[in-house]
Amino acid sequence: MAVSRPPSREQTSGGPRGPKRQHRKVCAFCAEKIAYIDYKEISRLRRFVSDRGKILPRRVTGTCARHQRPLTTALERARAIALLPYTTEQH
Repeated sequence: MAVSRPPSREQTSGGPRGPKRQHRKVCAFCAEKIAYIDYKEISRLRRFVSDRGKILPRRVTGTCARHQRPLTTALERARAIALLPYTTEQH
């Protein structure tokens, strides 16, 4: 009877050359030096909403915590006055 072992480090970390390195995403608002996130800028806000209408999290978009909070507020305001949909239409 063979004893099963957990996979070796080489198998889980990206190969024999070492661990996988992923580049850190940069906050779009910090990069463009945007002080106020306006709820009327639909073209900018649409990038932070999924195709199903959900607000995308920081780990997906790369937005910093300082800008994610006002971004969420702006998205909620845009939804409230019908600039953005709450959900997609599914028949």
